[in-house]
Amino acid sequence: MALPVESSRGPDAAVSPSRTPGQLSDKVRSLRIKTPPPPAPSSKLPWLLVALLAGGAGYLGYELRNLKQSEAARLATAGTDTVTAASPAATSAAGNPVSVGGGSSANTASSGGVVHESKGYVMARRQILVSPKVGGMVKSLRVHRPSDPEGVGETLIEGMQVQKGDILAELETTDYEADMLRSKASLASSTLRLEMERKNVPREIERAKAELSEAITQRDFFKGQLDRWNKLSKSSTVSPSDLEKAQSDFESAGHRVERLRRTLDLITEPQEQRLAVAESEVEAAKADLSKAQWRLNNTIIVSPVTGTVLKKNVEEGNIVNPGAFNGSFSICDLADLADLEIELDIQERDISRIFVGQKCVIRSEAFQDHPYDGYVSRLMPIANRSKGSIPVRVKVLIPRELVGVHLKPDMGAIVAFYKKSDEDTSTAVAPANKGAVEGSSPGEISAEGNSAASGDEAGAKESDPESEDNAAVNP
Repeated sequence: MALPVESSRGPDAAVSPSRTPGQLSDKVRSLRIKTPPPPAPSSKLPWLLVALLAGGAGYLGYELRNLKQSEAARLATAGTDTVTAASPAATSAAGNPVSVGGGSSANTASSGGVVHESKGYVMARRQILVSPKVGGMVKSLRVHRPSDPEGVGETLIEGMQVQKGDILAELETTDYEADMLRSKASLASSTLRLEMERKNVPREIERAKAELSEAITQRDFFKGQLDRWNKLSKSSTVSPSDLEKAQSDFESAGHRVERLRRTLDLITEPQEQRLAVAESEVEAAKADLSKAQWRLNNTIIVSPVTGTVLKKNVEEGNIVNPGAFNGSFSICDLADLADLEIELDIQERDISRIFVGQKCVIRSEAFQDHPYDGYVSRLMPIANRSKGSIPVRVKVLIPRELVGVHLKPDMGAIVAFYKKSDEDTSTAVAPANKGAVEGSSPGEISAEGNSAASGDEAGAKESDPESEDNAAVNP
């Protein structure tokens, strides 16, 4: 009887129901790729931001353009905002009117405005590096007058005003005082040696003459004795030995006379040379003493000019050496801030509009509302090949009360050059009387400066119509 065989799939396999068509369709449906959801509606915020940025950039450009135009118009009418003086005008000794306060605006109106504008940098006409003439350790940095007692004065700092002759610093003097004492001792020794030579040389000559006279007398004695022995030798009463001794004594006395005569010559002939050598030693000792005194005196450093301390280079305790290439070799930098110039590089294409004596208005970039009058002091004789320009210097006329206030060395400044006015056709502004221009207010050009101009310069300008045409076309 055959037994039923159980399937290897187990008891559950026999009873599992067969797959239905619905289950297969679900399987197939699950294998399909799901379609992405529809995109959300786009936001308008980025486009709005882009439009706002574009509008803002356009507005800023428009405002910048208007600002540049207003600045150009303000510079073209430079002088309208200058401070007017109490009296509207002054009259010079020659009867010519002199503009006061608002002189730039009047000159601008008559000259036709700005013919060129350039940026430059403020520089001191004379900047001095105060260096000691000798080296040593800085003992004191107190500024005081030479008549003040030691320890009085203010500490040297930047910006301090100093007068010519003020003591700025003092160096240690130990070595220089020792050199001074040594030189004094050497001078005293040389002087004493000279006095001794002047006294001893005549005495030595007298002694040599006395010794020579004594030797001559002794030689004459021996000669007489030799003559007597020779006479007695004929009678055979003198021994040969006595005769030889007399002969020897006479010859020895003769040699001694010759030796003393030469000694006298050696004393007498170089007498002047010996005194000259002693005098030269005295002069050399005096020179050494003078040099030691000079070195000692130069341990006190004084101000060579009246000016302002621009830079302080040492402190107390520093060792200064004027011959050093690095380290401390100077005390400070000094400059007169009342004597300033503007250094500019004018392009070659624009240099025809610039001439010596040309009136200018200078405005510091930091203080645009404080203009200063000036004039072209000189055009440099050589051009700058790399820049294609010619260096120009403009003298600034600074009132005494405004020295060092708005204009400082190395600051940037804008210079407006004005066309020559009808009044200045035959005269140009020369480097005027320094006392007159430095005491003037902003916008003032002195009549004396105008009358002291160079006629040759004006004639050269009149004979150059091309430069006038360029100035009229390029205001």
